[in-house]
Amino acid sequence: MKNVSEKTVDRFVQACHRVASHELMRCSSGNFSQRIDDDRFLVTSSRSWMAKISPDDVSLCRISDGSLLEGGKPTVEIGFHAGILKTRSDVNVVMHFQTPCATTQACQKSADINYFVIPEIPFYIGHVARIPYLLPGSEELAQAVTDAMRDHDMVIMGNHGQVTVARDVDHAIQNAEFFELASEIILRSGDKVMPLPEKEVNALLELRQAAN
Repeated sequence: MKNVSEKTVDRFVQACHRVASHELMRCSSGNFSQRIDDDRFLVTSSRSWMAKISPDDVSLCRISDGSLLEGGKPTVEIGFHAGILKTRSDVNVVMHFQTPCATTQACQKSADINYFVIPEIPFYIGHVARIPYLLPGSEELAQAVTDAMRDHDMVIMGNHGQVTVARDVDHAIQNAEFFELASEIILRSGDKVMPLPEKEVNALLELRQAAN
């Protein structure tokens, strides 16, 4: 790229490989973006595989409107990547992932799932939002995800997967890993699952607020 340093692009590619090494997505499913300044961000290109992404598979886009500045065609979900980075100045990383247990929860009818089964969810992620299935890449989906992310760090897209946000790559991966763990616990436990007591959840949410 002409307008971004080779070092910056290489770090982005390495981050994508790290995400893939945690098996947070398969083949070309999922996508990833990272803010590089006030109005530009790097994002995975359309149909790219995170595990083998190269600098040629990276797109430079504008945060204010999601327009392409350099590189190939960006992910079809460019709308919510730009929307989130525009509305959340505290966020530098946006990741759409599709882990098995978490995505199973996204495909279930019940939207009333208590994910507060381990302390890491209320402390690191907080309340989890859910939106209904909307066509991937549509303006409707981009707007729904962006709106939900105004006051959440994890959004479940019905029959589709999850989106999480963070200040850096480590925290984005951590959010996804902890959420997958909680989802697996819920699925394995069935009707025997025991969420954290409400009092303890509130205490953890307060600690989360103080830490932020």
